[in-house]
Amino acid sequence: AGPHVRGADTTRALDDLARAARARMGGTVIGVTGSVGKTSAKEALFAALDRGMPGAVHHSIKSYNNHTGVPLSLARMPRDARAAVLEMGMNHPGELAALTRLVRPHIAMITAIAPAHTEFFADESAIADAKGEIFQGLEPGGTAIVPFDSPHRDRLIAAARPHAGHIVTFGLDDGADVRAIEAMRLPTGASFVTARLGQRELSFTLAQPGMHWVSNALAVLAAVEAAGGDLGLAGLALAEMGGLPGRGARFATALAGGEALVIDESYNANPASMRATLAVLGEERGRRLAVLGEMRELGEDSAAYHAGLVAPIEAARVELALLVGEAMTPLARALEGRTQVVHVPDTAAALARLPALIAPGDAVLVKGSNGVGLGRLVAGLRNGM
Repeated sequence: AGPHVRGADTTRALDDLARAARARMGGTVIGVTGSVGKTSAKEALFAALDRGMPGAVHHSIKSYNNHTGVPLSLARMPRDARAAVLEMGMNHPGELAALTRLVRPHIAMITAIAPAHTEFFADESAIADAKGEIFQGLEPGGTAIVPFDSPHRDRLIAAARPHAGHIVTFGLDDGADVRAIEAMRLPTGASFVTARLGQRELSFTLAQPGMHWVSNALAVLAAVEAAGGDLGLAGLALAEMGGLPGRGARFATALAGGEALVIDESYNANPASMRATLAVLGEERGRRLAVLGEMRELGEDSAAYHAGLVAPIEAARVELALLVGEAMTPLARALEGRTQVVHVPDTAAALARLPALIAPGDAVLVKGSNGVGLGRLVAGLRNGM
């Protein structure tokens, strides 16, 4: 065996390393959570801060957001980091309360509340309460960043009030502290956004398409301002940010006679993120195909959540839906007579069927829960099937 330290309890030892790394770091720590958008917002916030402090911003890699990933992210944080952006996730009550006390953020952001992991929660309000635990670890005088447009806004503000020195809201609706007063889609699929932050306005191009990304960008700007960062440089970073693999990356796949556009959202899915990305697909030209994997951990309402995707599928004018997984059965039935449907049991079957379904000029969205394994299908499309 190589050099090592032997401990009686490896979990406790990892947490102790995390606490030590956090204690020695004198910069600004930002915690990010939410039912949807937390990894994307974390990456966008890192890019926005790093543009103004190149090489001095630490952040969680991938989705290192659980009881192992968070302390690992803290333990590898450089002593001289000027800022750190740390993602925190949960699927049970009490998990975020423990993680946020390790992270001790100066700024705590919630991107959105939506049905996710609902088999572990009584209702969406309970999910909001669990996400609101992130504010319990705020450093004295810290800032809580809350989604203004959320139906759970007041619940989240109430959760933040005992712990936060400042509460900042972001959103598309009038009344938000940081809000979009203009969001215009450009021919490239990007958006031109004018945001108002108090008495100031910032106009910038947002590379990522979709109104859900406009909301993410507003949250990022709120956090950059709270951290004392450069808003102008943050806007430049948002203009240059490409899609993340599994979370909006776009590429052309070669086909006989041409190519098709692929929108890779294969990393995860819940009802809210399905609606948001289907809306993005609906803005694309050409024939629209949706390869949708089942959404997991939705509990006893799973059938209703799946069948409820009919409306966003129709609004996006999807001409063909390739549905993957047994839990997609209610949606397949609901789409009968409305949209062409191919329903298969797993990703292997989807891989076998897709080459005969896709054609040059198509726009193809691929999205499903990570456990479905649609990343393998995306890899096949990257390699030309």
